[in-house]
Amino acid sequence: MIKRSISLILFSFLLLVRLSAGEGMWLPLLLRALNEKEMKSMGMKISAEDIYSINKGSLKDAIVHFGGGCTSEIISPQGLLLTNHHCGYGYIQSHSSIEQNLLRDGFWARNHAEELRCEGLTATLIVRMEDVTAQVLDGVGPTWKENDRRNRIDENIQKIKPRIVRLEDQDVFIRGFYNNNQYFAFVTEVFRDVRLVGTPPEAIGKFGADTDNWVWPRHTGDFSLFRIYAGKDNRPAPFDPANKPYVPKHFLPISLKGVREGDFTMVFGFPGRTNQYLTREGARQMVEVLNPVRIAQRDRALKIMDRKMRADAGTKIQYAPKYAGIANAWKKWIGENLGMRITGGLDRKAEQDSLFQARVSADPRFAPYANLVADLEDRYRRLEPFAHAREYYLETFHRNLDLVDFYQMVSGLINTYEGRGEEAFDKRRKEIRDLATAYYRDVNMDIDQEIFVSLGKEFYANVNPAFIYSHFRDLLERHGGDMDRMAAELYSSSLLTRPDALAALMDKPYAEWIRAVREDPVVKFYEEMKFYLDSDLNRMCSGFEDEIAELRRSHMAALIEVFPERRFYPDANSTLRVTYGKVEGYYPKDGVHYLNQTYLDGVMEKYVPGDYEFDVPKKLQQLYREKDYGPYGENGKMPLAFIGSNHTTGGNSGSPAIDAHGNLVGLNFDRVWEGTMSDINYDRSICRNIMVDARYILFIIDKFAGASWLVDEMKLVGLNKKLRKRK
Repeated sequence: MIKRSISLILFSFLLLVRLSAGEGMWLPLLLRALNEKEMKSMGMKISAEDIYSINKGSLKDAIVHFGGGCTSEIISPQGLLLTNHHCGYGYIQSHSSIEQNLLRDGFWARNHAEELRCEGLTATLIVRMEDVTAQVLDGVGPTWKENDRRNRIDENIQKIKPRIVRLEDQDVFIRGFYNNNQYFAFVTEVFRDVRLVGTPPEAIGKFGADTDNWVWPRHTGDFSLFRIYAGKDNRPAPFDPANKPYVPKHFLPISLKGVREGDFTMVFGFPGRTNQYLTREGARQMVEVLNPVRIAQRDRALKIMDRKMRADAGTKIQYAPKYAGIANAWKKWIGENLGMRITGGLDRKAEQDSLFQARVSADPRFAPYANLVADLEDRYRRLEPFAHAREYYLETFHRNLDLVDFYQMVSGLINTYEGRGEEAFDKRRKEIRDLATAYYRDVNMDIDQEIFVSLGKEFYANVNPAFIYSHFRDLLERHGGDMDRMAAELYSSSLLTRPDALAALMDKPYAEWIRAVREDPVVKFYEEMKFYLDSDLNRMCSGFEDEIAELRRSHMAALIEVFPERRFYPDANSTLRVTYGKVEGYYPKDGVHYLNQTYLDGVMEKYVPGDYEFDVPKKLQQLYREKDYGPYGENGKMPLAFIGSNHTTGGNSGSPAIDAHGNLVGLNFDRVWEGTMSDINYDRSICRNIMVDARYILFIIDKFAGASWLVDEMKLVGLNKKLRKRK
């Protein structure tokens, strides 16, 4: 018995150390209390106050939520924004055409007047954070059902937001943490005049494309430059040619000293979503049930797109962002499953569940938590068949097709009429009519139809017949079980698949319009599907998911109570976070060791003339041959990218990699393939984030693009002044 107790204590200690070392996405507001000591022990020279302060300019004042999805950072006193090429991709594409192809050729403004407006793009700064847990949970009963709890919390949030002190042009949002056991309010400034300043050509910014995505060693110059513009008094304002570049409270100096193995690094940004505290059963369902559906369906869609894009330059421009978006998650899920397998991720989750259960069983105070893990397993098992079918619906008919977007456009118009009246309907209808051709600019319905057929066949073959809605079955039977014929009729007879037909539809008064819409085969197809999902499949999923959410909230609170010696970080939820680690290589498999740094040499090793993934611009080849790296090279080589053990996820794209002194040394843009499972199971042995070296970014801007005026407005650190003189 004594030996068993000693073994349990030792096991507990080892597991806890493994859970905490190098792991975490921490709230900057709490760094002083939770992390500053450890960060300084790892080499950090600045203070928590230098990172997050409401009393002075700090690092957080340079960190910008880019378009609500990625991160960016201010790198000059004139509001110059650095982010990833893939984050700015859609806006670069919007300014591209076959005649003026910014994706292919790149773009570099020569002055402020040449910077390009990016309609709809926002840049959001965090002014401050504050804990509002007590106010949000006011009146919420401990035994309330999830839906009742959610409704009361929503009501409380609507009451709280107007009472939060802020300037008239500042916004506020409130977000839940630790599975909604704690709530913070974020006061923000949202700038709506953001302009494209510069981007390298795809052959640099997307070098390696999908083959190299999520892969190390990496040689992608994944960056682009934008600028925030402000109105009077440096405040947020709508687009206006008279606006001036924003003057920030803080901007990041850029270090040219480079990085070495073991150097402290910090990544500051807006990580999107993680599920680090899943039980073993929750993780198993993701890895063994849902991911295989996602991977299989996207694989089919991507193969069709790839074939069409390789055959036609116009199609490549049309489908480039769409392909990249679909492929990004597809490859990530493959890597996630791989990482979970090679690190024994599910076994580790089982160990954590067992340790929790052992502590709970050993202490009468924890008796209310005794059934949490078992109850979660039960609900996940009951959810599984419904979640499996729902995932097939989403991947088949929604996430990989353009057709659904046109149905949703029409469906939204119906909601506009019913909710806001005929005047609002007419206004929106005319907008759609006038823009009908533009809506089809990035759509090829022949390709969409082919994807529909391929995915539809897989859907029909693999989904439990009990979950296939009757309209789909009837439609397929009417066409003799021939999916090709069914899809051909669906696409050819709909008013939503052709710009001229859509424009004509939008000319009709409401009575005629609604009659035509209700009779449209695509609308019927999706309306019947929506009715089935809302009344049956989604309702069943939601019921179990509400129970799981309630249990996970209790489980999270229990973890914090049962393991008081641990520091717990909240899962990512697109709010501002700090993660920190070191520059370090790793061993992906037996006999293989990856170094922490890559160089321009690797670009030339991968070079394939004319290839859409591995071509290299002639100017870059020339700079390489002549070793013309200016002050940015090191020992006759041009550093390009490096890796570290910072715990990142989607949303950290574009985040700055910051050194011990608060200087930018790199730009986060990816994770290694084996480590993408860090969203549910961080393992420092193989989880690495990938960063573009700041020196390579400056080299491309200065030596490749000749945009030295942009480098001149930055603050460079560690630069030999003699070397700074330009040729």
